[in-house]
Amino acid sequence: MKTARFEVLSPAEVERIHAASMEILAEVGIKVNYKPARDLFRQAGAEVDETSLAVKIPEKLIRWAAEQAPKRFSLYGNDPNFRQDIGPDQPAPLFAGLGTPTRIIDPVSGIIRPTTLADTIEHIILIDACDHIHNSQMDVWPNDILMTSIHSEAIWAWAHHSRKTYGMGCYGYLPTWDMMRMMSIAVGGKAELNKRPRFTAICSVVSPLQMDQAQAEGLLICAEYGQPLAISPEAVAGTTAPVTLAGLIAQENANIMAHITLAQIFRPGTPVFYGTVSTVANMRHGTVALGSVETGLITAGSAQMARYYGLPCRSVGGATESKREDLQAGAERMSTLLPAVLAGVNYITCAGTLDSTMLESHAVLLLDDELCGAASRMARGIEVNDESMALDLIKKVGFSGNYITERHTSKNYRSELFMPKLFSREPYEAWEKNGSLLALDHAQERARDVLGKHQPYPIDPAIESELDAFRQMVNARSLDEFYLHETEEKQDLENL
Repeated sequence: MKTARFEVLSPAEVERIHAASMEILAEVGIKVNYKPARDLFRQAGAEVDETSLAVKIPEKLIRWAAEQAPKRFSLYGNDPNFRQDIGPDQPAPLFAGLGTPTRIIDPVSGIIRPTTLADTIEHIILIDACDHIHNSQMDVWPNDILMTSIHSEAIWAWAHHSRKTYGMGCYGYLPTWDMMRMMSIAVGGKAELNKRPRFTAICSVVSPLQMDQAQAEGLLICAEYGQPLAISPEAVAGTTAPVTLAGLIAQENANIMAHITLAQIFRPGTPVFYGTVSTVANMRHGTVALGSVETGLITAGSAQMARYYGLPCRSVGGATESKREDLQAGAERMSTLLPAVLAGVNYITCAGTLDSTMLESHAVLLLDDELCGAASRMARGIEVNDESMALDLIKKVGFSGNYITERHTSKNYRSELFMPKLFSREPYEAWEKNGSLLALDHAQERARDVLGKHQPYPIDPAIESELDAFRQMVNARSLDEFYLHETEEKQDLENL
């Protein structure tokens, strides 16, 4: 049978958390800092207070929105043959990179330094070579280019170096619109992008109980283009949410469902992930402890809430507070990755970072690819049928035979056994003779090999020219022009 789901809430407790969330939305509401979003809520039947900016949402509107959101959808890649199906029947989770680190362990010197655009590109190339990680995101935040052009440089890099899906945050009206237009150019038009989504939009949710203007702007634009939205609160137990995990999940759930409701009001049928990046505070220092064991518990509870509404789930996993590739890093990342996998999360951002996602390591990224494969194998469980029981073979081999030469073994071992590429399994003497290399050494060597052999993907010259013209236009923008589009009079949500 498939491995049983890891669940931390009973059905009655799920209902109780839902009821608490509906009470929060009806009596407290959510503060919405973006007037067009408040107007959309009001038109749909929510109660809006223009003085406090609070929007109180009735349960029937939340229920309606959950029904509009698709239960399953597909993500496509730059390569037209790349497709990943999302939904309750997907065989294994999708995995992606994690966080927006601004520092990296230099792959040559081992020194920690600020990240660059070259690191961002290398990260995209490495994920493209991974076996189990399916989606690159804006996972490495470059320090050596203008903040106003990071999004366009990232899309340019994706178009040239990845066959897989891509994703970035909802960065506000103008940059999100830029991203959608560049993605449309790259894949052959807005209609094609809408039909086969290539982009996962990370919509960050402000806790407690707020909807940020820039995030709401990006949410509406991505919804217009039909790109899946990962609604992603990072509530922190003890600071921005109750320290008790049940209270955090109740508050988080209210926030998530409010954002999902806005997306469905604006464009019914918009694909969404019920998401969570929520964790707990490091109460000794007042910082975030994303690598804590409680992160896995919050993830499992959130996955149950997602299933309650019939929605696909996205979560964090593979997080650690460790500053180096050490035992703490391995223990913490599995303590947050396994709960997500075993809880049935559909899409897990998990790979490549240390120090609460703020420090990148190319070697850790490739080691995480191995961990994702092992975790998926555990979730697949044990299949029991005539072939797997091998009863006739057991009778044939009897007391003193050996199974290594049997056809049943050669036929099934590749699908039955997870076979790591980087972890050491050879006998000690053989390991010592071959240089005493650790898994980290193998990962570093693998990264060098992938980057050394990579060739950019060919792009139609007309498309490349149009993409480059758009990219240069973004690069030439002034900061004043960039921020000017955050004023409502410069926004046109009807003609995106």
